[in-house]
Parts: sequence; C-alpha cells; structure tokens
Amino acid sequence: MPEQPVVRTTEGLVRGRWEPRRGQERSGQAQHGREAPGREPQEGEGLAVFRGIRYARPPVGDLRFAAPVEPEPWEGVREATAFGPVVPQSGPMPTGPAEPSEDTDWLTLNVCTPDPGAAGLPVLVWIHGGGFMAGASGDPLYDPTALASAGLVVVSINYRVGAEGFVLLEGAPANRGFLDQIAALRWVRRNIARFGGDPAQVTVAGQSAGAGSVAALLTMDAARGLFRRAVAHTVPGTHCTPALAAEVTAGLARLLGTAPTATALAEVHPWRLAAAVTELGAALPEHLARWGRLAHSGIATVPVVDGEVLPGSPWSALGDGVELLAGHTRDEFRLFSVLSGRHGGFTEKEARLALELFAPAPDGPDAYRTALPGATPSELLEAVCSDALFRVPSLRLAEANAAAGGTSYLFELALPAAALGGVFGACHSLDVPLAFGSLDSPTARQFLGDPPAPEVVRVSAELRQAWVRFATTGDPGWPAFDPDEQLTRVLDARSRTVRYPEQTARRIWAGHPLTAYDLR
Repeated sequence: MPEQPVVRTTEGLVRGRWEPRRGQERSGQAQHGREAPGREPQEGEGLAVFRGIRYARPPVGDLRFAAPVEPEPWEGVREATAFGPVVPQSGPMPTGPAEPSEDTDWLTLNVCTPDPGAAGLPVLVWIHGGGFMAGASGDPLYDPTALASAGLVVVSINYRVGAEGFVLLEGAPANRGFLDQIAALRWVRRNIARFGGDPAQVTVAGQSAGAGSVAALLTMDAARGLFRRAVAHTVPGTHCTPALAAEVTAGLARLLGTAPTATALAEVHPWRLAAAVTELGAALPEHLARWGRLAHSGIATVPVVDGEVLPGSPWSALGDGVELLAGHTRDEFRLFSVLSGRHGGFTEKEARLALELFAPAPDGPDAYRTALPGATPSELLEAVCSDALFRVPSLRLAEANAAAGGTSYLFELALPAAALGGVFGACHSLDVPLAFGSLDSPTARQFLGDPPAPEVVRVSAELRQAWVRFATTGDPGWPAFDPDEQLTRVLDARSRTVRYPEQTARRIWAGHPLTAYDLR
C-alpha cells in the first residue's frame, strides 16, 4: 500500500488519503456517470484529500453562540479521512443523517490538492448554500475532484447555519456564520502553503447562501486581505434589520418557552433549536402582516445588517472592488415552484401579493404587468421572485463591484434541466454540478440526465474551465461587464456573449435600491 499523505498544519499533523484524479479510476464516469473499477492511485500520482480538519473549536458549552476560537494544538497525527459532522440543520430539506450526530465538532474544513509538495497553486475556498439554515461541505455535488485535477487546491468548509449561526441574540455576536467563514479563511492563510497552495492567490466562491456569504465578506473589514478574487453564483437579496431580527428571535423563544437571549437558548439542545427554526419557518405566513418580505421568503434566520459584523447590504456597503465572477440562472424561482407542487398553479391573489411585496415601490407591480402582457399569475410570480430574490441582487453586485474599482464578469445559465421534460428550466442550483463537474452525483443525475446529454457536458466543461481560469488569472474567458455594454456570457447549448439578457428586470429595478427586510 502506498504511504498516505501527511501534512503539518500550524496546530498539528493530519493524515489524509490519495484518491484518483479525473481520468484515472474515474475514466468511465464521463459517459456513464458511475465509478469505474480500477487500481488505487500510487503516492504522488493521485489527489491528496484531507477531510474534517478542525479550523475552530467546537462552538458548544461556554463557546455556544460565541465568535469562533482557534483550535488547540494536538500531539501525534490526526486522521483526516472523513467529513466532519453536519451542523444542526433546519428547513424542509435539511442536509445530513437521518439521526443527528451528537458530535459537535462542526467547524471543520476539507482540502483537496493535486500536489501537497507543490508551491504556489491557486486556491478556491467553497462556501456551500442552503438558505443560511442548512447545507454541508460533504455534499457529493461539491466533489472537488475535477477542479483539483485541473490544478486548483480546493477547500470546502462547514459553518454555523440557522439559529446557531444567524439568529440575533442578546449577549452574542451577530452573523456568527460569517465569523466562522472568516476563521476558516484565516486557517487557509496560515496553512494552505503546506498543501501546495498560494495564500496570496485565494478565490472565495459560493452559490445561493454561499454567494450571499461571499457578497457579505466583500463588505467586512475583518475579511480584507484574506482572499484576492470572488465567485458568487446566485446572490440572494435576503438580509434583515435588527428590529425584524429581534422579533424573529422572540418568536423562536416563544416556541421553546424560554427567553430570547444567548444564555437562555444555550440551554436548548442544538438539534431541538434547529427543529424550532423549522417550526417557525412553517409558520411564517402567520406573520405576513408584520414581517412582510421575510415571511413570504420562507426563511426566518437570515443575516442581520447589524452595523458591526455586517456593516450594510453588499450593494451599498461594498468596499474596494475585487476580481469578481458573478451570475445567476435564467429561471431561478422555478425550482421552488416545482418542488412545492405549485408551478403553473399560482392564483391571481398570490401573484398580486408577490408583486406588492417584492416589486420595487410604487410602480413595480404595474411595470411587471406592462412588461409581461398576457403573463399568467404563475409567470408573474416567478418573474418577480426570481428578480427580487436572486437575479437583480447578482446583477447589482457585479455593478457595485465595478463601480468600486473592481473587475466584474457576469454570466447567465440558460441551459434547462432535463428532468420532468424540462419543467425545471434553468433553475436555481443547476449551475453547481456544472461548475464542479460533478455530473455523476445523485442530484446531478436526477436533474441533468444519466448519462448527461452532450450539451450538458460541454456547458459543464466551459463553466468549470472558467472557474479554473478565473482562480488562476482573474479572467474567466469572456469580456468584463461594464454599465454601458453590459456584456454577459449566456451558457447554453450554444453559449454566446451578449448584452445582459434580463433587460426587463434591469429597467423595472433601475433607480431602486435593494433594501434589507424590515417590519411592515
């Protein structure tokens, strides 16, 4: 048996394992989407993979709801071959085991490197999505094999979500999940050279809540200097004011029969607290009159614009510009309407409420109806929710970054999913397996086909190569976005570079700032 890779981090030694590169053991996957039999990679010819490395101490006991604390050093060699435990999950579709683990070592990360003995390899740090209430770095969608085989050192992290990470609590810092991400980036700065990476060539990347995290990091002084470039796929427009966040915390505490403070909620088991967040999410429609857009969004625990950890919404508080790759899918909201069983079935009353809550006041609702004559209620609802929740925030981040002196590159994914006869369209999250090249993952096979069509393989190769080029050079391979030409790469069966394709949304939202959710 070949010797497994061992790396000395600043805290101690970790032992990973060698795994195949794309093109070795997995050579049969491109056509059939499944593992092909083959030999184990020999030392130095595969990828060195390290999983479950602690970047901060477990946030429990006296550290519950506290800012992350650097891990203590250890003696000997720690095995780093299994993903760390899943952070307590909330929501209708949580990630993780059927039976929650009592292991609280949640703040861990994973490293996949093509050569731990190299120097100066570009680094990509992945922040998963999940609505700020679920998700895990070990999801097969985030298989780093293809990206690492192309020369990147890929780091993926777990961070606190739901109540542990984002509920505003008296006696605790706000946005603890963002503080976890900064702690992970500091670990990368200290250690990534020991895995072959260049700490001066770090790209932070994320999708959905992960992209919202990337956008937030662009505004935070504590994150300055920890990364050079940023990738933000589908930036959500979900932030709330402290006043609204305080009412959400009070509502959560009432469900649990306790006080809305860090001290009181620290007495609640983490997974019971996560379940209470799920209960509160299911009851959000009852709070529509008071909580407005937040209640309609379906997510109670969103980042808080507290003025300290998060100084402001990214579109107004973004500091110095960076090299930014941003984008969204064409049919963002379709995923949620199909999964809820409502696609094509929304009523005029529901469309009117969505327009009232999410379209820019005062003329936005009429502007949507004028711009989309003959649209059904479902089409109107999907259009305004796609724009307000994802498409416009993604566009605005690219614009704000360019205005701050950075270089922005914009894309739209227009390639539809193959599932259910294409009813999902180019929906939310479809870009993730395409970018990672994880077309053999269970979710990708379900949505993109098994085996995937040739055009899916081509778009995946283009987007994955764009990530690698961008992380290496700062240029994904198409022209930069500017406010005049608005050049955007549309990824489709026949990809093309055109003027930003969602001009209707851009015109309707022109001159209207994106604001944090507040009390009505």
